[in-house]
Amino acid sequence: MTILALAWAGIIAFCVMMYVVLDGFTLGTGMMMPFLKAEERNIAMSVILPTWDGNQTWLVLGMASLYGAFPLAFSTLLPILYIPLLLMVLALLFRGVVFEFRLKADKKGQRYWDGLFFISGLAVTFMQGSILGNVIQGFNGPYQWINSFSLMTALVLIVAYSLLGATRLILKTSGNIQTMMRRIAKILTPLFGFLLVAVSIFSLYVSKEINNTWLHQYNHLLLALFPAVALFGFIFLWLGLLRSWERAPYWCTVLILLCCYAGFGFDIFPYIVPYSITIQAAASPPNTLRFIMVGACVMLPVLLIYTFYSYHIFKGKVNEVIHY
Repeated sequence: MTILALAWAGIIAFCVMMYVVLDGFTLGTGMMMPFLKAEERNIAMSVILPTWDGNQTWLVLGMASLYGAFPLAFSTLLPILYIPLLLMVLALLFRGVVFEFRLKADKKGQRYWDGLFFISGLAVTFMQGSILGNVIQGFNGPYQWINSFSLMTALVLIVAYSLLGATRLILKTSGNIQTMMRRIAKILTPLFGFLLVAVSIFSLYVSKEINNTWLHQYNHLLLALFPAVALFGFIFLWLGLLRSWERAPYWCTVLILLCCYAGFGFDIFPYIVPYSITIQAAASPPNTLRFIMVGACVMLPVLLIYTFYSYHIFKGKVNEVIHY
């Protein structure tokens, strides 16, 4: 495997990871809307408003990189995942429209748009979870984009994003919102842990490749690192909720998601289309990879600086409604 191909796989993985962490709490905040009062929903929307536009840029960059660096993988995955991908894109577009109209609505209309924001976020998360479940299973056999395992992974992702959104609101708000989100997080944390264990066990049965990786390749010490760190995250997440810490719950949730993401990457490596097309087999010619790497070396630092700067500027508590 060439260094360029591996580097591009790493870039794509990094872009998707950034999207999951950044837009994950935005989607999760949307799924918290039914539990908040009208004025509290305004505060919650103000939490995500300043950084809203930049989060989805990471998903666009990741998909564009896949198209340029691994066209074979792109052309293979798109027809297979056409329905869930199309529905996800439509839900993302609809969510953006809802967000903008909600900002211009009067108090009576905001409740209507808040409901649509919740539904669109739930739809986006469900489709992403379904795609994740199908990728974990692989595409070697008969394919159905909705099946028992993809439904389970969709449920796990809904709970994960909801927990991420709740803990983000704990970090960024105070008063009644923070208290309510802490209560919800105390329910979501054990539920997320249970579902995560369940889907991990289920994956051993739906994918012989994952079964072989985790049980028969004698690399248990390395593999134990991911669940061990995730367990550490769960312990401190729960401790943070019990002791009313503000920062720890959110960052522990991020740590848990990163462990899940790393474990998933370990499961499918060296494949980019599990478990049929490897990274090397799907890569563009070396000249193409070198050419587009120039663009990546410009765009990635710019996007990272913009993301860091925007989150740094709006890092404080949000106690008042931000008007757009």
